[in-house]
Amino acid sequence: MKKKKILIVDDMPENISVLVETLKDDYTIIATTFGKKALQLASLDPIPDLILLDIKMPDMDGYEVLKKLKANKKTRHIAVTFITAMNNDEIEEVGLELGEVDYICKPFNPRLVKTRVHNHLELKYYRDHLEEIVSKRTEEIVHLRDALLGSMGSIAEYRDPGTGGHIKRTQHYIKLIAETMKDRSSFKGYFDKQTIDILFKVAPLHDIGKVGLPDHILLKTGKLTDGEFTEMKKHVHYGTTVIRNIESTVGKEPLSHMAMQIIDGHHEKWDGSGYPRGLSGDQIPIPGRLMAIADAYDALISKRFYKPPMPHPHAMQIIKEGRGTHFDPDITDVFLGQQNQVKQVAMKFADLNKEQEMLSFNINKL
Repeated sequence: MKKKKILIVDDMPENISVLVETLKDDYTIIATTFGKKALQLASLDPIPDLILLDIKMPDMDGYEVLKKLKANKKTRHIAVTFITAMNNDEIEEVGLELGEVDYICKPFNPRLVKTRVHNHLELKYYRDHLEEIVSKRTEEIVHLRDALLGSMGSIAEYRDPGTGGHIKRTQHYIKLIAETMKDRSSFKGYFDKQTIDILFKVAPLHDIGKVGLPDHILLKTGKLTDGEFTEMKKHVHYGTTVIRNIESTVGKEPLSHMAMQIIDGHHEKWDGSGYPRGLSGDQIPIPGRLMAIADAYDALISKRFYKPPMPHPHAMQIIKEGRGTHFDPDITDVFLGQQNQVKQVAMKFADLNKEQEMLSFNINKL
């Protein structure tokens, strides 16, 4: 690893000798006894990582050298530590005003010199690389968050094995619809890149509340009774409760807000006959409207405990019939207009195990 470079500026050669002897094993050292010369040396590439600067010098004192260093674009960010025999109080006020707070007192204590130099260089490194460090840490947090979102979405799959591909397919249907709709006048300005990204990431959470349903309802092979269907509808409440609990800890932010809209709105219907709140038309949040059509289509083409898969054309016909009653008319038009791309998504993420292998066949059956 390349050694850090230190410039020592002191009008007493014996002081320079002591510092060189103390630091030469760990750092590349250059030195001068003149302030003006120090300015020249500080500008030479590679510029010093640290300057140990005496305050009282005959040609130009340390304060003036520091001012000129700070005024030069090339040298303004070099770390500077005063070396002085003056009382600490005498230099603190001026040093603070000039942007320097560290100093090493004469006579030198070699151990203390090494520690001060090391600490100042460490501080400078983190200061210089703060943006990079923050960016890297932020990236790590984002990856962790996305992994947690994906894991939360997969929780329902453990209760209902048929939902694994469903989660991936609906996630990609929503992205396809959103990217197609971003330039439509009725949704102008809503579907920016960040919004589409968030929609994609939180879509898997739409049925997270199903983990709260009993097996005899979730896995029932026959038609649900009225009472069982009432219980089934509670998965929306269970899901929104999960998000509210998260928000109570970390506060509201775009991810949780959009997750709430998807969970709460994906069973609402355009004509107001859906649940849990009977919202209609534009009262239904856009994320909920998107998930409603993505979820319904995928449920139609997928095998479930209680039904066989439906061929793609039949599913699209049912979606078309739901335009303006079940589904937002504009979103329906976009979805129908992208049915070839929708079919490709369904095939790409089809569940090709023995229980679900008919999905791909039915999608291809035109």
